[in-house]
Amino acid sequence: MYTVVLTKGVPDFREGKVSFDEDGHLERGKTPTVMNPNDELALRAALQGKVRHGGTVSLLSMGPPGYTDVLRQGMEEVYADDLYLLSDREMAAADTWATAMTVTTGISRLEPTPDLVVAGFKTADGETGHTGPQTNWCHHMNDALPDRTLVTHVVSLDVDPDAGTLRAKRLVKGDVTEVETVETDLPAFVVTDPEFEASYPKADHRLRYKDLREETKRRAEDPEAVLTVWNHEDLNLDPDFIGLDGSPTIVAGVDPIPKGPDEREATHVSPDDGAGMETVLEELQPFAGGD
Repeated sequence: MYTVVLTKGVPDFREGKVSFDEDGHLERGKTPTVMNPNDELALRAALQGKVRHGGTVSLLSMGPPGYTDVLRQGMEEVYADDLYLLSDREMAAADTWATAMTVTTGISRLEPTPDLVVAGFKTADGETGHTGPQTNWCHHMNDALPDRTLVTHVVSLDVDPDAGTLRAKRLVKGDVTEVETVETDLPAFVVTDPEFEASYPKADHRLRYKDLREETKRRAEDPEAVLTVWNHEDLNLDPDFIGLDGSPTIVAGVDPIPKGPDEREATHVSPDDGAGMETVLEELQPFAGGD
């Protein structure tokens, strides 16, 4: 079984050093980057499949050369076998549609054809949730790829490689109180929900998990050895249809969100301040009693 996980680097908003150019486009090369949090759930789904059924897992991302660090982080979490980065200036400033077109072309170059493609729910820097479904839509436009059933809002997943089927539980319209079970044939495309939970019910699964962890620690020490980088020429992509030129979305403007003022006063108490610690205890005692 061959699984591909789509992952992305997003600005590390915790650092407060997000840089935009004069046209309102994010300058990713000047902005600290971390893995998109929702992609971690997609990684867990792929790891569950590898632990239970074996096979290989590839991580694929589109972005600047610095995204190698994001891919290495993903490798350490999902115990991936290899990494793919789609990267050059022609791909820069792409919206979700141009990104989907580029990523789909990258997937079409992979051998063998992936049985399962997994994407996270949405990105922290866009919040649209478009890229996964749009990438699957582009599959239908690419003669080199088979059609895939799209299953979104997945909270649990079970794949039967021998039967060539996928069974998933998914939230209905994002309602955590209503879940439906669906089944489809492979190949398929899955978008994990933030409520996704991996499951390892058997003892041999947990042993396999441990073995894969040790194996991948060694591989992640030299990610360049398993990294393939493709530019737009490698993928035979027309620059007019990718990156900024191929993006129908127009950014009208970007307004920075100011940091909110601190509204609470804090009193610093050192552990060796006996009187201060007694004051803290007095303040907490009413809450310990349920008041």
